[in-house]
Amino acid sequence: MSINWKGVMPAVTTKFTNNDTLDLPMFEVNIKAQLDAGVHGIVLGGTLGEASTLSDDEKRTLTKTTVQLVNNQVPVLINIAEQTTKGAIEAAQKAEEDGAKGLMMLPPMRYKSGDRETVEYFKAVATNTSLPIMVYNNPVDYKIEVTLDMFDELLKCNNIEAVKESTRDISNVTRIKNRFGDRLKIMTGVDTLALESLLMGADGWIAGLVCAFPKETVAIYELQKAGRIQEALEIYRWFLPLLELDINPKLVQNIKLAEVATGIGTENVRAPRLPLIGEERKQVLEVIKTGLKNRPTLPDYKSFAI
Repeated sequence: MSINWKGVMPAVTTKFTNNDTLDLPMFEVNIKAQLDAGVHGIVLGGTLGEASTLSDDEKRTLTKTTVQLVNNQVPVLINIAEQTTKGAIEAAQKAEEDGAKGLMMLPPMRYKSGDRETVEYFKAVATNTSLPIMVYNNPVDYKIEVTLDMFDELLKCNNIEAVKESTRDISNVTRIKNRFGDRLKIMTGVDTLALESLLMGADGWIAGLVCAFPKETVAIYELQKAGRIQEALEIYRWFLPLLELDINPKLVQNIKLAEVATGIGTENVRAPRLPLIGEERKQVLEVIKTGLKNRPTLPDYKSFAI
């Protein structure tokens, strides 16, 4: 199996009904909006997907449903965020059985593993699945950094192919390129650094606000790829206040409110998360309202796709 690690891959939200079950009809609405916009992959069960609240059965349902919906148009990836190596291997094998084409993998959850433990964790999963793997490197939120020296060891596994680069250090894109060339593909994972990272050589973007604004997100990617930097920059400048909703502890609630505003989601979250209220809600809605009021007219960005 292989994945073309490029373009925009939304880390989609999980849709819930008022009764706290999977809302598959609304989930389908959102996935279709992503596909219509021209995304290059779908990532399930990440932070935005409220992974820690999903049961094993729900994750498998989401995977199977998405595989059916995309119908081989783009690869479907699912996030692996487990507490044990055994659990991560089992999750990877189930994902493969359910039709996923790749994995996004976090370091071990809860336990702050050392460098050797982290490397062995990733390698153990890699050797027990044929799926290609993107290592999620986010030391800011998950307190474990996968260093370049660790990647040297990890890349001995042929199916470890990419990194979701979320260190918040744009110069790390250049360090990775200098060290590994094209052997380690780079998917930027921070919305507010996305265009900067792409211009420095990142191959693609695991995006958050794409959940509510798929066309604008893909337009930025395609325009910069085609060398139409000024056009991409103008959209990005409009987008930035909305993108900042992603770098917030309430990113799930924020982005789900944005999905409501664009008609492709609901704000239902799973407890212990709760919908926003009061001043916090008012501020987020004001950002969304302003963004919608000034929403740019997009060029025919799909015509620039390579």
